[in-house]
Amino acid sequence: MKETILSIARKALAIETEAVQALETYLDPLFAKAVEAIYQTKGKLIVTGIGKSAIIAQKMVATCNSTGTPAIYLHAADAIHGDSGMISSDDIVLIISKSGESAEIKNLVQLIQHFGNPIISMVGNMNSYLAKMGQFIINTTVQQEACINNLAPTSSTTAQMVMGDLIAISLMQLRGFQAKDFARFHPGGNLGKQLTLTAGMIAATNEQPFVKVDTYLKEVITTISKSRLGATAVIDENKKVLGIITDGDIRRMLETHHEFQTLTAKDIYHKNPITIAANVLAIEAAKLMEQKDISQIIVTDQDMYKGIIHIHDLMKEGII
Repeated sequence: MKETILSIARKALAIETEAVQALETYLDPLFAKAVEAIYQTKGKLIVTGIGKSAIIAQKMVATCNSTGTPAIYLHAADAIHGDSGMISSDDIVLIISKSGESAEIKNLVQLIQHFGNPIISMVGNMNSYLAKMGQFIINTTVQQEACINNLAPTSSTTAQMVMGDLIAISLMQLRGFQAKDFARFHPGGNLGKQLTLTAGMIAATNEQPFVKVDTYLKEVITTISKSRLGATAVIDENKKVLGIITDGDIRRMLETHHEFQTLTAKDIYHKNPITIAANVLAIEAAKLMEQKDISQIIVTDQDMYKGIIHIHDLMKEGII
């Protein structure tokens, strides 16, 4: 039975993969014209459909809203029973349908035509009513569904979803939508942290261990142990960073010195340590630490000491 299941799944995957690959043929001037119409519209993008296409419409709206294109989902059946009131005169309406012939779609097209809004037809049948009525057409025709009976929407909905992503990504880049813009709409979760959490924010939650160049080694060891960061900064009287001492430096010192009562931070610290500005994103701190193969990094603000980030802090925050 296991081999039968895998065989069925591989065949379905091959069919859906072929459907997605065929979309490249439909990335034509008609597609570009439709995307340009959305980009230039003064209002919102209204996305609608019926059945499984309605679910794809919801996903497309979510993607557009999070990437800089204001969009609203409208169920085709609800639209003809009052919800069409959400459509403003400046909006453009994208209708998703495989057949382009369902009664709800036809009624919706007639209603939108009465309103005077432009229609983009994302349709899997280029000879359908919907294809003929749309001012703009996006082709999502598939050769067959992955369903063994060629009935359940599978390849067709995959093609619709991918085409929706292509529209959203095209608009995103046309608008110059950047990571900082994305962060405004995604403040929560690990994704939000990657886009908003700074090195300074993490450092502020830790102890901020520091010693002076003339601090005796015993106190240096105590400072490192108390902070549980595995390191301490070496600073001057004005809190300017001079260097760093890690627990690894302490271990190496003990291997080479039998007498260390008179040693001070000046004898073992690393000058000009790797630092990162407090306003830099924590994800950049993670990249720098990986690049330099270090476990701790000093955080500064205009060369002034603000604290230390340990790699475990970044792991705890879900940054890495």
